[in-house]
Amino acid sequence: MRQGDAPGNYFEDFQSGDCFHHWPAKTVQASDNNLFCLLTMNHHPVHLDENFCKEEHPHGQILVVGTYVLSLAVGMSVRDISALAIANLSYHEVQHHEPVFVGDTLRAMTRVESTRPSTSKPDRGIVTVKTSVYNQREALVLSFERRVLVPRCP
Repeated sequence: MRQGDAPGNYFEDFQSGDCFHHWPAKTVQASDNNLFCLLTMNHHPVHLDENFCKEEHPHGQILVVGTYVLSLAVGMSVRDISALAIANLSYHEVQHHEPVFVGDTLRAMTRVESTRPSTSKPDRGIVTVKTSVYNQREALVLSFERRVLVPRCP
């Protein structure tokens, strides 16, 4: 990892097996879930209608939108993983392991799976990472892999 206060890492800073514990954690508020639903036009009652959830859904309470949890985890990881990125190339193997509810506090951790220099442009490389998201009970709630195009150290 680079020294100093500037966020981000160059390609050479990543090694397979490195783990980044992203800080800070985030407690999900009802307003977070509601705003995300409005912004993305997701109007499913399981995310918005408390009475529907109590009466007709097995969890009995509002579920936080899964893509919000994914977006939150990506955002949490920016400082360590993609602050210097040229591009996020792909997201894959997104898995929702457990439901997330309003009031849950989420934290994220990212492990470097592999690195490889670009074959077409010598000033960059591709870093493959796996991010895992946990709630306050240490239950794994979401995981995904991502490929990030990162510049090499100047």
